[in-house]
Amino acid sequence: MNERKVALITGGTRGIGKAIALRLAEQGCDLVINYLRNRTRAAY
Repeated sequence: MNERKVALITGGTRGIGKAIALRLAEQGCDLVINYLRNRTRAAY
């Protein structure tokens, strides 16, 4: 059985949160990214 992985990343548009989001995306995870100020950066 192939299970999909989903990760919720808070602060996913900057710094450590962004690095974690990018690494998980490279590994095939679906992401939900929470952001406070910059919608454009969250859409990468």
